[in-house]
Amino acid sequence: MPSLPSAQLSVPPMWETFPPNLLLDSTLEHLSLWDFQVESSDRGQIVTERLEANPLIPGVILTEGGKLLGMISRRRFLEYLSRPYGLELFLKRPLKSLYRFACRDILLLRGDSLIVDAARQSLDRSPELLYEPIVVELSPHNYRLLDVHELLIAQSQIHALATQLLNQAYQELDEVYKQLQRQACLDGLTQVANRRRFDEYLRQEWLQMARVRSPLALIMADVDYFKLYNDTYGHQQGDDCLKAVALAITQATRSPSDLVARYGGEEFAIVLPNTDASAALLVGEDIRSRLKAMAIAHQGSPACECVSLSLGVACTVPDDENGGSYLCSPEKLIAAADCALYQAKKQGRDRVVLSLPWS
Repeated sequence: MPSLPSAQLSVPPMWETFPPNLLLDSTLEHLSLWDFQVESSDRGQIVTERLEANPLIPGVILTEGGKLLGMISRRRFLEYLSRPYGLELFLKRPLKSLYRFACRDILLLRGDSLIVDAARQSLDRSPELLYEPIVVELSPHNYRLLDVHELLIAQSQIHALATQLLNQAYQELDEVYKQLQRQACLDGLTQVANRRRFDEYLRQEWLQMARVRSPLALIMADVDYFKLYNDTYGHQQGDDCLKAVALAITQATRSPSDLVARYGGEEFAIVLPNTDASAALLVGEDIRSRLKAMAIAHQGSPACECVSLSLGVACTVPDDENGGSYLCSPEKLIAAADCALYQAKKQGRDRVVLSLPWS
């Protein structure tokens, strides 16, 4: 088809007529824009030929002396040509004559306008103008046409992207929140549960075991002569020792419901749901032997040549009515295990002692 000097047409390939990968701040410049403008003095035949050659062109930009005059959409252009005597009236006459009848308010936007803003402004137009193409000014006196359908597709892509990013942000925030929760429940040095988590968990399992009438055991463990160890080897070695003790205790626990906690200083607590006294004693002995197997030197300890533990065990079947057992509360269970720990120390340390019923 011969070229006409007064009309410039850039026809994107079919794949370019769909929005590319967009960002939240993508602008109209990132979309496929149609470069089809003619002088108002040109004949209507020029536009007809171009529209027939490419059914995707949304309309034509009219200029007068190189300046923007207006725009005629494909729909309105064909509508006027289809009227009685439309072909005779407009095809061979200057487009300016047709524009007098087909003139409508146009939406003129800058090329750096955000797609989401442009979509909103487009939808804010009156109903008869909703599907009219948008005139995009890339630079002074440099105009392009944007099909509304493509704008809305782009806006939907950005909306989907925004939803995806929001969901991702919520997931990341949720993970951060969970991490903070975990950190709030952990002892910073040993990475086992802290005292706060211990108190919560013991209360929780007390109520649960009371409902199912199942035994709940508690072990209190204390590093023998830990102050002497710190004085001999220094606080850094002392910290490493506590980490090793926490590891030995954790390795000895047998159920996911068991909780190992740093109770305070060199003292640890182990909550054992669904565990009777005999099983709790076995866990205590396993903890003691595992730590002994690590053979952490403790020169000068009256109890042992290496780091050792004294452990006190208490067990009961919780009663939510506070009756039927001498251990009628979590606090009483702690006191009983602590009393057994005291007996273990009194008997020479490096041993496990079971709490006896109180009189």
